[in-house]
Amino acid sequence: MSLYANVRPVKSVSADGNPVDLVIVRENTEDLYVKEETTRTLSDGTKVAEAIKRISETASKNIGKIALELALSRQALRDAATGGNKSHHKSPKLTVTHKSNVLSQTDGLFRESVRAVYDADKARYTGVTYEEQIVDSMVYKLFLTPSAYDVIVAPNLYGDILSDGAAALVGSLGVVPSANVGDGFVIGEPCHGSAPDIEGRGIANPIATIRSVGVMLEFMGKAEAAGVVHRAVDANLAEGKVKTPDLGGSNTTEEVVQDILKRM
Repeated sequence: MSLYANVRPVKSVSADGNPVDLVIVRENTEDLYVKEETTRTLSDGTKVAEAIKRISETASKNIGKIALELALSRQALRDAATGGNKSHHKSPKLTVTHKSNVLSQTDGLFRESVRAVYDADKARYTGVTYEEQIVDSMVYKLFLTPSAYDVIVAPNLYGDILSDGAAALVGSLGVVPSANVGDGFVIGEPCHGSAPDIEGRGIANPIATIRSVGVMLEFMGKAEAAGVVHRAVDANLAEGKVKTPDLGGSNTTEEVVQDILKRM
């Protein structure tokens, strides 16, 4: 079994300006990340490096399914929060990101496979708006109007780039969580990698890690517990008094942790 989906929520706390509340669903097992590379030397002595981009129908359908289900579950949460008044929040939408105008076989298969999942159960997904967006224009539109997006699904490489870039819309990679999801199990982890340059200084932002616990609890069906985590973190960010240097503050990792714990 594999953790085939990397689910990365990106949400701003303040409603000012252009609010961000979206999820990027990144296929987690294929694409250029299969790391099958070779280097060969031509007859004139110059080197050529090549890499395999692998996209399968199975993996693409798996990621399409989880993205569509997320669109439905996010809608249910919004309805519950507003008493079913749909005029008070965005409608569910899935944006399929690809580059099939150039990569017609690989990205073409990805978009066809995701679309097949949607078409196979239109009755279930009837309320979900389905759209497709070429990845380069997707970057432009995501940064220009992030509020226009709900759930974005993409192959491994594009999903990685889009989600790290989207973190800039909400202040820092230090506040963006993720979950690696498979059939029947889930691992929560922050989007950012390790930062050995600040090891031992006590200034790393703990919020992405804490939020990842909340996302993991959601996938475990523990919505109430997840809500406690998310509300405590949101309250800390909204107040903005206790924060680490990446968000313009001067507090330590432990001080932020303790502030969030007090709010739980």
